[in-house]
Amino acid sequence: MSQPSPQQFKSNGSGRFVVPGWTGLIADKPDTIEVQIDLEQGDWGREHACLLVEYWATNADLTLQSILPMRAFTTTPDGWCVFVPAQGRVLVRAIDPQPTPPVLASHWINIDPGTPAGTTVNVKVRFPDSTDAPNTPALNS
Repeated sequence: MSQPSPQQFKSNGSGRFVVPGWTGLIADKPDTIEVQIDLEQGDWGREHACLLVEYWATNADLTLQSILPMRAFTTTPDGWCVFVPAQGRVLVRAIDPQPTPPVLASHWINIDPGTPAGTTVNVKVRFPDSTDAPNTPALNS
């Protein structure tokens, strides 16, 4: 579902960069689900914010964890994605330690083993601004 470029893999379907290491997570299980991460453009300037993305093959097995700093989104206009098999859970956490109190939010995506190959999931992330209630980032899929 992805092809190598000189620097990194890109999704054939979406043209997005694949977060390094997010292919072939479970031996003998194909990567059939593309999880696309969309960060609100207004948040690109946050200096200390990041997204923590985790894949849990089972409830007890943290298989992979990656950090995406905000600058990763400003340098890749096509966006980022991860590939996972039709099994397990993906956790996306929005973190910005700079404001007081810090911004922390989590969103689980449960992947049913019967999910059809080629399914795309979009996670939209928007950190709160001064007009939002404190500590209420929006994480939607």
